[in-house]
Amino acid sequence: MAYYRYHVFFCTNQREAGRQCCGQCDASTMRDYLKRRVKELGLAGVGGVRINTAGCLDRCREGPVIVVYPESIWYTYADTEDLEEILREHLTHGRIVEHLRLPG
Repeated sequence: MAYYRYHVFFCTNQREAGRQCCGQCDASTMRDYLKRRVKELGLAGVGGVRINTAGCLDRCREGPVIVVYPESIWYTYADTEDLEEILREHLTHGRIVEHLRLPG
């Protein structure tokens, strides 16, 4: 059994000179939002869901991006509604949200 059921990494990278990056899309705020929601729903902790910051995941042009392990499912999102859908479908029910999924 894995230590966490799901481990979610948010790219929050900030690049120099205005180059496209997840940091420009308020990724840190979005990470904080999903982290709070996971805790509110009692999904956080061992055997549950862990939300983490990642350095550059090198997909900023497709971003903002997150990756969910152990399945290595990559997502993009536009707003908290997208994150809520990932939370409800993938992190709660184990169903991949195809319309937000990036090729892996």
